[in-house]
Amino acid sequence: MKRLLLLVTILIVLLISFSYFVDRFSINIRPKLETGQETGKVQLLTEESVVIDAVKNVGPSVVTIVEDRPAITQQGFDLGPFSIFGQIPGQEIDPQPRNIGSGFVVEDSGLIVTNKHVVSDTSSKYQILTSTDKTYDVENIYRDPLNDIAILKISASGLKPVTLGDSSNLQVGQFVIAIGTALGEFRNTVTTGVISGLGRGITAGSPFQGFVEQLDNVIQTDAAINPGNSGGPLLNSSSQVIGINTAVASGGENIGFAIPAGVIKESIEIFNKGGQFDRAFLGVSYIMLDPEIAAINNLVAGAYIQSVIPGSPAENSGLRQADIIIEMNGKRIEKDKYELSRAISENSAGDRVSLRVWRNGQTIEINAILGNSSDQ
Repeated sequence: MKRLLLLVTILIVLLISFSYFVDRFSINIRPKLETGQETGKVQLLTEESVVIDAVKNVGPSVVTIVEDRPAITQQGFDLGPFSIFGQIPGQEIDPQPRNIGSGFVVEDSGLIVTNKHVVSDTSSKYQILTSTDKTYDVENIYRDPLNDIAILKISASGLKPVTLGDSSNLQVGQFVIAIGTALGEFRNTVTTGVISGLGRGITAGSPFQGFVEQLDNVIQTDAAINPGNSGGPLLNSSSQVIGINTAVASGGENIGFAIPAGVIKESIEIFNKGGQFDRAFLGVSYIMLDPEIAAINNLVAGAYIQSVIPGSPAENSGLRQADIIIEMNGKRIEKDKYELSRAISENSAGDRVSLRVWRNGQTIEINAILGNSSDQ
């Protein structure tokens, strides 16, 4: 009798449990079934659909930068009419145009954003090749002296601009999409990955141009970025541009970098105010010395001046090569904390700044009136 009661009790418990789980399962699936009945289908949000939507939305806005290089004079030996080289010394050669980078439309009136190092050769002419194979001559190039960003102007209308997203709240691990002309040949190449790191400091450049620049606070991603991708957009899952693809780490795999969208927005805002980049300008090239390197060389930490641009505010103020700027307006100049470029950027053209400078073992005070970078 006791066994029978025990069995009955177990059966009752099992039935109650089964009924509970069936009821819970029904509640969970019912809204999905009802959604399907109302719309005729159930739409699933997958990584695949996100990428496809991004390519459809942003792909038409991505362009290829084409460089039309100036003619060069052939060098070599004159071997007479039977020369196997087929060129005569002193003969001018007209190089073929080549794809060197990527860019994207930010205004339908014909403003294109790319990297400054992509269009760093001022002796070359550039063209824009759209995703629909239309070609436009670049009429003007405006290079931001503070960032590796350039704005290109073409005569066009009806272009599709991108949407610039918010790069201030990015998270490591966030899904991203990169689009660009990989290797200068494969247009509108799409790669995907995640944000691998934030706030990186790098030396960026172009293997096509041989130009390098120090950049701070960039986005690291494992989305494949190849030479030629420079200047293309880095997108989030909402098809918004959160960065501009800038560099790839040499010797590494899937280590690429992008300038945050916030920097792009700032550059465009400054440009739109006056049609140029009005940034404060001192006129020195320098390297930052940290305390360890400075101590080894019997120097002090700060911004070591490698050269002074003739006629610049730096020269006019009396700054010299080998001077070390250790303070600006009372703030200590320190590597990776408060570098000279940041100190200058916090001022405007025409501002008077006080510099504390180390020269030949002595500290001196120098005042300088900052110039305008657009005048250089």
